[in-house]
Amino acid sequence: MVRRLIPTGGGGGTGGKGLAVLVLILVAIWAASGFYRVQPDEEGVVLRFGAFNRTAPPGLNYHIPWPVESVETPRVTTENLVFIGFRSGEASPVRAPIGRDVIEESLMLTGDENIIDIDFVVRWRIRDAGDFLFNTRNPENTIKSAAESMMREVIGRTPIQPALTEARGQIEDQVRAGTQAIMDQYQAGVAITQVQLQKVDPPAAVIEAFRDVQRAAADRERQRNEAEAYRNDIIPRARGEAERMIQEAQGYRDSQEARARGEAQRFTSVLSSYSAAPEITRRRIYIETMEDILRRNPKIVVDDRLQGLVPLLNLTDPARAGARAVPPAAAAAGANAAPAYPTARPQGAPR
Repeated sequence: MVRRLIPTGGGGGTGGKGLAVLVLILVAIWAASGFYRVQPDEEGVVLRFGAFNRTAPPGLNYHIPWPVESVETPRVTTENLVFIGFRSGEASPVRAPIGRDVIEESLMLTGDENIIDIDFVVRWRIRDAGDFLFNTRNPENTIKSAAESMMREVIGRTPIQPALTEARGQIEDQVRAGTQAIMDQYQAGVAITQVQLQKVDPPAAVIEAFRDVQRAAADRERQRNEAEAYRNDIIPRARGEAERMIQEAQGYRDSQEARARGEAQRFTSVLSSYSAAPEITRRRIYIETMEDILRRNPKIVVDDRLQGLVPLLNLTDPARAGARAVPPAAAAAGANAAPAYPTARPQGAPR
């Protein structure tokens, strides 16, 4: 067909027309090569003479064909993973075997000068395709270096115990925010979506010693809790006992004060009565005193008409004798009966 269009002999007019048609066909093919399609998960980046010119949305687009313009279509919605401290995936000559730790990346120094073994994953995606393609030479390595540096900084100010337990979420948030700030400073055009800790453990060489320390710390905490429970039990009890003693002392003080006031008032009233009638008051005081003395001591009544009465030496303890008092009913009966006499035998009386 090309031979038909390109003349081989005479007839210059026909040959020139065929050449023009050929040129038009080639121009049409060249112009048609400028159409390109951007997939839904991609973003078109148009380069003019190798420099960034514009971006294109998903769908059918057109650019000036090569060599004037060219197109890059990076995937901007795909979430990419960066593994730090370990490797995941198929083994290759340039990557470590599946699941193998990378010690030089995972060992870090904590804020209390302990060594900790940390494996984590950084999830990221492209946020600005133009910045991603032209502002960094190797974006994945840049993200890896920034995330590892930020993790070492955060762990360097965190003690080992919170890092192993409750501070994991806080560490993830701080590392994600710090890595994003570094990438924004580099204008890398990426968004750090998540930092996920995979393993946070002491180094394998000292893990048994660390577990012993943890068990000792748990025992210390248990004993401290027991001591606090004992303190919380004994201190309120002692305070209650002290308060009871204080209340008893105050009650005794009040009773003594009231009794003293009563005695003083009684003495004042007796003094007033004595001032008014000395003889009668003196006799009344004597009778009341004798009544009190006789009521508190054992009594022996002897008929003065008895002759030759043998004296009785009472060896009974007065306190015991007072304790073995006659019951009230018997005392009432004895008050109406004849006077009781002690068992005594006159001298010379028959047995």
